[in-house]
Amino acid sequence: MPRITRDIVVIGASAGGVEALEKVVAGLPSDFPATVCVVVHVQASIPSRLPEILRRVGSLPAVHPRDGSPIRKAQIYVAPPDRHLLIDDGQIQLSPGPKENRSRPAINPLFRSAAIAYGPRVIGVLLSGALDDGTAGLWEIKQRGGTTVVQDPREARHPDMPRNALEHVPIDHVVSVRGIAPLLAQLVGKTLNTHATEEEDMKAFQPTLLTCPECRGPITESGQSTVKEYRCRVGHRYSPETYVEAEAETRERTLWAAVLALEEAADVMKEIVESNPEKKRRFQEQADNNLHAARKIRELREWLTTEQSRHLIEETDDDSGQPEPEEGAA
Repeated sequence: MPRITRDIVVIGASAGGVEALEKVVAGLPSDFPATVCVVVHVQASIPSRLPEILRRVGSLPAVHPRDGSPIRKAQIYVAPPDRHLLIDDGQIQLSPGPKENRSRPAINPLFRSAAIAYGPRVIGVLLSGALDDGTAGLWEIKQRGGTTVVQDPREARHPDMPRNALEHVPIDHVVSVRGIAPLLAQLVGKTLNTHATEEEDMKAFQPTLLTCPECRGPITESGQSTVKEYRCRVGHRYSPETYVEAEAETRERTLWAAVLALEEAADVMKEIVESNPEKKRRFQEQADNNLHAARKIRELREWLTTEQSRHLIEETDDDSGQPEPEEGAA
């Protein structure tokens, strides 16, 4: 029976997650016997100062790695803007591949790559963030014998990511953010008497009638786990909540494009009326119909926006009465 040591820590965060990440890193010792890889959702066009921030608050060195860099213990590797951070065979891989959950870097690719490459050696940590990136990745880690940790959603600034993970993945530890570093110190470096798993990704993707919000390619759906994912032929991946949000943005663009086309057509018909008085009645009627249709679309878009805002307010009200977690409570 092989002897396995937990020595790979992967951490994912999004909205509200930098503050939580700082608290975790501040609690890790300088001789931390594991490699730490971090993904925080960042905009591709804005330089990231996250390694500098983490070096300032903690005792571990933190860097944006280069593609092909060997991984080392007691080192933090931070995903750079516009690149997925992957690990395999003792090396860092920086991938410009398709966005997942509308992000690059995204959390799921890191978690997935670590789970496939290192199995039970992996500890996956999910911090504050909106929607549900990280859930599918934690599922992969758990399936391959790794350990799953989430920040207590009751204290997270944006609780959606840890909450969604709790709903769909068997989570080993739910702790306050200040309890995560002590927990990691307990978990890493310990020898496990277990079988390493080398199983392949068993989530079969089935065809659907959906299309990708980014490239409009056909979408397939994973259906052999409690975690749903949608993937297009190009490779864009979405969790259910992210897919819904992406489709809403596509709908918004489509509605505005329709308004623009109708109003521009009405303008053209008005010009034709001025130069062709004999066709005034027919073209004026078409222009009026186009403007009427454009107004109806504007009203529909306003109604959809109002309904969405109402639901968000109701969800926020539902969350407002949650108690604060005890420090370090699981």
